Amino acid sequence: MLHINAISFSYGNSSILKDLSFKIKKGEHISLIGESGCGKSTLLKLIYGIYDLNKGSIFWEENQILGPLFNLVPGEKYIKYLSQDFDLMPHTTVFENVSQYLSVFYPKELKKRTYELLETIEMTSFAQTKVKLLSGGQQQRVALARVLAQQPELLLLDEPFSHIDNFRKNGLRRNIFNYLKKEKITVLTATHDPNDILPYADQVIVLKDATILAQNTPKKLYEQPKNLYIASLFGEANTIPVNIVKSYADTKRKIIVYAHEFKVSEKSGLEVEVSKAYYQGGKYLIEGIYEEDKIFFYHNMALENGKKVFLNISIETINQRLA
Repeated sequence: MLHINAISFSYGNSSILKDLSFKIKKGEHISLIGESGCGKSTLLKLIYGIYDLNKGSIFWEENQILGPLFNLVPGEKYIKYLSQDFDLMPHTTVFENVSQYLSVFYPKELKKRTYELLETIEMTSFAQTKVKLLSGGQQQRVALARVLAQQPELLLLDEPFSHIDNFRKNGLRRNIFNYLKKEKITVLTATHDPNDILPYADQVIVLKDATILAQNTPKKLYEQPKNLYIASLFGEANTIPVNIVKSYADTKRKIIVYAHEFKVSEKSGLEVEVSKAYYQGGKYLIEGIYEEDKIFFYHNMALENGKKVFLNISIETINQRLA
């Protein structure tokens, strides 16, 4: 189990993380999310031992993780950290980069295991290609296979799919996260992409203003976000008054509504004046104005600027957000 005990860290006079505490069970997958600069990458580096804590402690089971004041070489053998710098050997092949961490005493097993990992990252056809000839996305995939080859107990991933094109990304996510779950490897993933989070994470930690703003399952955080900041990390979201629905006419409370949860009506609901339409393939993201504030919703066709429409949401959605 990973124990983060009241840790704090600053760059000079700038406080990056303040009194963070949480625990992670063996084999759990935790996602770290939040706006850029909120401390996600810094937290991973502290857990790996790249920086020294100002306060608090970090333990993996009974082993305390210490920084460069105590360890000349950062990191412990049971922890692997995949940063956005891939640290590959550019003049050797993909096969050699991945197999480097496997036992050479069993060559047949080494070859079999290496090709299994290359299949996981969908790069078997590049086995004999030198790394320096690969694209950035391909190098990121090789870096993923290298850390898997080392069979860590705890794996720290910093934006692990950021350089990979969408054509490959969805399948690769499934391969990697299913592999980690099968091998019972504990994972912390720092990411901006909700597609890295919603299908795969057991728990999500939301960071803001150097502290933990929320921690829960991805389903709970998505369906019942306690503020617009959290909801916006998952997609386009708005705050609206619930008194637009007759059942809630006596309340002045506001709830969060995702853009896809609105239904457009020509007759009644929240009256919105359309200001812009953004084509997004099978749908349009419509920007409108409601009481001088912007509001976003999806529609199956573009709407003309200046057109007035009405937006409705289901009673089930309202009840869910008010729960």
